[in-house]
Amino acid sequence: MAPEVKKEIQLVVITGMSGAGKTIAMQSLEDHGYFCIDNLPPALLSKLAELLKGTGSQLRKAALVIDLRGREFFSSLFESLDTLEKHHGILYQILFLDASDQTLVRRYKETRRRHPLSPNGTPLDGIKLERKLLEEIKGRAHHIIDTSLLKPAQLSEKIAARFHQTDYSRLTITIQSFGFKYGVPIDADLVFDVRFLPNPHYVDSLRPMTGKEQDVYQYVMKWEETRQFLDKLTDMLSFLIPHYQREGKSNLVVAIGCTGGKHRSVAISEYLNQKFKDQEKSQVMHRDICKNG
Repeated sequence: MAPEVKKEIQLVVITGMSGAGKTIAMQSLEDHGYFCIDNLPPALLSKLAELLKGTGSQLRKAALVIDLRGREFFSSLFESLDTLEKHHGILYQILFLDASDQTLVRRYKETRRRHPLSPNGTPLDGIKLERKLLEEIKGRAHHIIDTSLLKPAQLSEKIAARFHQTDYSRLTITIQSFGFKYGVPIDADLVFDVRFLPNPHYVDSLRPMTGKEQDVYQYVMKWEETRQFLDKLTDMLSFLIPHYQREGKSNLVVAIGCTGGKHRSVAISEYLNQKFKDQEKSQVMHRDICKNG
């Protein structure tokens, strides 16, 4: 009899604030080959595990949306997830989608939907209650994405970058440039401020360009303080990465910020991605590169 081949199952649990983009996240994962289920009661996770691990099943990747729509079942989520890992050997990742109260209120007004926890009250009442009820699961989330400033296509791109062909045994490094004037990324693990570097914005010929263009990139890189900073930063990241891997971290988000997220932070992020992509799974994202102002 041939030996049984052990299947490695990838499971993503999508949760978070109502209106933060869970449906978009599920659709993005579905586009990348995940078997997706919306609003599954946590008590049925064991049944799903049996389906995924069945000898005739070809499923390797699954994504579930579990939120407070099934409030009476939600309290059993952690117990069900622990059982999934201990008794079925299925590793899971929790993706928590968040957005500011102001953004969520605006989205509810635009869609004219009622908040599920405040059907007869204001959307803000439901949002505040939901945020309180979700504190614990947010604290246990492996990935937190703030969608306040993201368009649907940008969220889909971010989801794809994190979960497409995910290898849970290896750390993925996401290097993200951003502008402090638009806020610090909520999902950043490490944040570095490069506003101390000379600013190409004040060079008339460079102002319309971005840090991805050679003229701006060379301008940022030519300064002695830039070279010293990069030497120290790459040395620190080279020290930290093996420790994060040993602790089982699957995704490290390194955020590099300048004033507008268009010049210095972009150039530094591009440099870091080139530095680490050969030895690690590294990817670069530029959150604010197309913003004006």
